[in-house]
Amino acid sequence: MSNSRQPLLVVGGGIGGLASALALSQRGREVHVFEQAAEFKEIGAGIQLGPNAFYTFDELGVTEAVNELAAFPDDIIAMDAVSGERVVHLPVSELFPRRFGKPYGLIHRADLHRVLLDACRETGRVHLHAATQIVGFGDNRGSVRVTTASGEAYEGDGLIGADGLWSTVRESIVGDGKPRVSGHIAYRAVLRTEDVPLENRLNAMVLWMGPKYHLVHYPLRGGKLFNLVAVFHSDRYEDGWDTYGDPEELHLRFQGAHPHVLNMLAKIESWRMWVLCDREPVNHWSQGRTTLLGDAAHPMLQYLAQGACMAMEDAVCLAKRVAAQPDDLPRAFLEYQQARYLRTTRVQLTARLYGHAYHAAGATRDLRNAFLKSRTIEQTADSMAWMYDRKEIPQ
Repeated sequence: MSNSRQPLLVVGGGIGGLASALALSQRGREVHVFEQAAEFKEIGAGIQLGPNAFYTFDELGVTEAVNELAAFPDDIIAMDAVSGERVVHLPVSELFPRRFGKPYGLIHRADLHRVLLDACRETGRVHLHAATQIVGFGDNRGSVRVTTASGEAYEGDGLIGADGLWSTVRESIVGDGKPRVSGHIAYRAVLRTEDVPLENRLNAMVLWMGPKYHLVHYPLRGGKLFNLVAVFHSDRYEDGWDTYGDPEELHLRFQGAHPHVLNMLAKIESWRMWVLCDREPVNHWSQGRTTLLGDAAHPMLQYLAQGACMAMEDAVCLAKRVAAQPDDLPRAFLEYQQARYLRTTRVQLTARLYGHAYHAAGATRDLRNAFLKSRTIEQTADSMAWMYDRKEIPQ
């Protein structure tokens, strides 16, 4: 590596930003990560980890650390939230390693973030700047320069915007304004396992699909906790990801649900709420020495549980392209974009489609249930291969 090479600058210290810093540092690059929050930490609760995530963990060298903190369910189960009918049953603890070569896991978002943060610190090449808001940035042809709210300036070879759904870096490249509001609200909470009703205390990722709502619950931290996410249609809108939800509205939206759903919801006294948003897919998120990653590039609804997975895939792909073109970052960034955008576009659009399927009513609900029940386990697994197979992940 040339001694004159400048560091790479990452805006955003979430899962995507840290994964990109880690992947780049492992290939010999110095990286500065800027996080506007007072400390590097994650909000939220559970994350589902498909097999593609575990291939990425191998690339990042964190598989063992993740495995120590993750829960590994026996099954994925989809239920009709009105009738209580089981619609899908996938024995993933056996099926996914055989079909995809990797497991399916569940992890607390804060735990995954901490794994990546610790790994970044261990490299000695990642410089972490908390409480640092980036208020300006520019491409100076041979380098990029960012300025902070406190008046400091940093120069680097390239800039990576990993600053999420409301990315300011994206606005300078794409210029598409505010995110698209889906009309769906998510309430999330965490229960101690001993507080979960016995009928729901399963080592499984369980999805209850209802008319204009659904509930997901699954174990975390080796089965010590249960993650709950309740989603429903609403015209309510508040900026941010961590406001308090209204239990009265939640129970109103879930009226008529199966007792197993209502009993689970009744266990929660305080919910945190966020509004589900995404953006239209784009094929241009790199410009000169600046590029985007994760939700800044391709924010998606949560219905495929692939947001964090796609950000980490981005990180590994980006680092490989930078390593292959270390002296031509604009070209490396464009090659990364071209390698990734069709896959992430498919995930964005399919996630929207799944949202409609989860919340179907009437004849559409009947068709959904009949179609899903008609497929064999192997056919269902085959339908997931585009997301989970190793060969489908751009390198």
